[in-house]
Amino acid sequence: MKEYKRYTLTAALPYANGPIHFGHLAGVYIPADIFARYLRGKSLDIIFVCGSDEHGVPITIKAKNEGVSPQDVVDKYHSLNKESFERLGISFDIYSRTTSPVHYETATEFFKTLYNKGEFIEKTTEQYYDPEAEQFLADRYITGTCPRCGNENAYGDQCENCGSSLNATDLINPQSMISGAVPVLKETNHWFLPLDKYEAFLKKWILEDNKHWKPNVYGQCKSWLDGGLQPRAVSRDLDWGIPVPVKGAEGKVLYVWFDAPIGYISATRELTPDWEKYWKSEDTRLIHFIGKDNIVFHCIVFPAMLNAEGSYILPENVPANEFLNLEGDKLSTSRNWAVWLHEYLDEFPGKQDVLRYVLCANAPETKDNDFTWKDFQARNNNELLAIFGNFVNRTMVLTHKYFGGKVPAQAELSDFDHEVLEQFEKSKQAIEKSLDTFRFREALKEAMDLARLGNKYLADTEPWKIFKTDPERVRTILNISLQLTANLSILFDPFLPDTSSRLRKMIDLKNFSWADGGRKDLLEVNHLLNQPELLFERIEDEVIEAQLQKLKNNKLDNENKALVSEPSKSAVSFDDFGKMDIRVATILSAEKVAKTKKLMKLLVDTGIDKRTVVSGIAEFFEPENLVGQKVCILLNLEPREIKGIQSQGMILLSENADGKLFFVEPRPEAVNGSMVK
Repeated sequence: MKEYKRYTLTAALPYANGPIHFGHLAGVYIPADIFARYLRGKSLDIIFVCGSDEHGVPITIKAKNEGVSPQDVVDKYHSLNKESFERLGISFDIYSRTTSPVHYETATEFFKTLYNKGEFIEKTTEQYYDPEAEQFLADRYITGTCPRCGNENAYGDQCENCGSSLNATDLINPQSMISGAVPVLKETNHWFLPLDKYEAFLKKWILEDNKHWKPNVYGQCKSWLDGGLQPRAVSRDLDWGIPVPVKGAEGKVLYVWFDAPIGYISATRELTPDWEKYWKSEDTRLIHFIGKDNIVFHCIVFPAMLNAEGSYILPENVPANEFLNLEGDKLSTSRNWAVWLHEYLDEFPGKQDVLRYVLCANAPETKDNDFTWKDFQARNNNELLAIFGNFVNRTMVLTHKYFGGKVPAQAELSDFDHEVLEQFEKSKQAIEKSLDTFRFREALKEAMDLARLGNKYLADTEPWKIFKTDPERVRTILNISLQLTANLSILFDPFLPDTSSRLRKMIDLKNFSWADGGRKDLLEVNHLLNQPELLFERIEDEVIEAQLQKLKNNKLDNENKALVSEPSKSAVSFDDFGKMDIRVATILSAEKVAKTKKLMKLLVDTGIDKRTVVSGIAEFFEPENLVGQKVCILLNLEPREIKGIQSQGMILLSENADGKLFFVEPRPEAVNGSMVK
């Protein structure tokens, strides 16, 4: 690999329309921070930049829903997320924001440079327009049925059910999220970046020059390139964002995916007057840490922009992770199915490193992974506490007990002693190899395996049993254990910075660097240790149960909100309502309708007669469980033939947000035929 003088690391700019959740951390910020701390430990010239992405439709949707301004929204979540990152120990050199004056200036200059070079295509296209709200609709302001999977709540740019990228015009039965009106196509003028113009450059750069990228990144890029690139709009009809700096572009702003990645550059300009050497020197290695949903923008769109501008370097690597699920279900901000970082930090004080450990050990590096609270508990109790913490505590306590807290001298070494000492450097090299290739789970395992070896070493040598008969042997055992402890404080530093710092204070290790890892003599003989403290605490079952219950409550609250938020239908007169004959009835028999998934044939006793009703409930109920079920039935609904069966009435049901059906049940004492008024 080429030797670089400096490193520019970027972490995907999170939208400032909500808090940070565990999926964000596992996918982007923890691996990026591990790598940044590793490079700093090697005393390399590095900047680590991030910031809030404060433009785009999600911001305006949030503001509209909360009845506040977009600026109010981004101010709130920028502050919250910046503080949360700091509390977790994410070591950004700067955490900026795309509403900063420097960013406005940088993004505007970038657009003007490409515009003046003739890199954009200006053309008129048809886009959806809300005739009631009298405005053009961004993709995220349109919902409809996904043409690929049938999801009725797909957005105009993506279906969150099947993950397909969409155009708003692909949607079946599109609807405006602003007014609920059916949008119409209307002509509008925009500027486009002709990605097809850069296709040859991108194919060579990605498919030939960057075969070392992770398979998931390389594969997704290849798929896009094989499908052929098309011009992509870099402007939008919105009133929130950076104005397009062109005459005649009133009411138009830069598309957020043109504006946002320039935020890395503007953040660097804020950080240092020497910003250009981190973005324009071939001696700089640029690395983007992102999630898989951002691959196309960082590997195709942004590089095309940089290439068109002409003076910037391109990313040497883009180590994107897959998605993290939660308790077997896809993380979803809109459904509140998430664990929020700021809440975790409040509810688990002092356990920021436990979270870092668990999310790294279970990181979705090659495939989607699942976070569960039970696994969180097990990794804390069975690994951090029982292995790492146990080894350090026993080593420290025994040294204070037998040698007054001073590092004893080694005597004659056994084969086992040599084996343990040689492992220090081997572990360091293995960790480096894994970190250099962005295999963070593997690197963390190597570090924990060294702690595991220390635990085994103490368990096998049993110094507490032989001190009276062979104190010299105990001196050797504890010296080696202390040298191993010192190595752990260095090799775990990128992963568990708070724990490593506390451990170095306990052993009074100062002026360390990554280069010191692997040494067998980090602590001199007679070096005085400080008093031992517990590095980790046991997490009890009731703590985990409380978190699981919290998730259940969040899910229930979201379902209730979804039901309440369903808009009411048009008003009807009292006379019209009085025409409906709703009665109590009992199901006498039930059977599924052949060759259908949803239909159930029911025979019901209405108290007036016995009649057949066809109902779409077969996905939720078994026929044998329905006999004797009391229901409410709309009796005077006009008969209708369904699959060759005459249906005479409609069973009343309620529906949850997830589509599950429930009977509207009368009280047990209600008799068949009694009216519902």
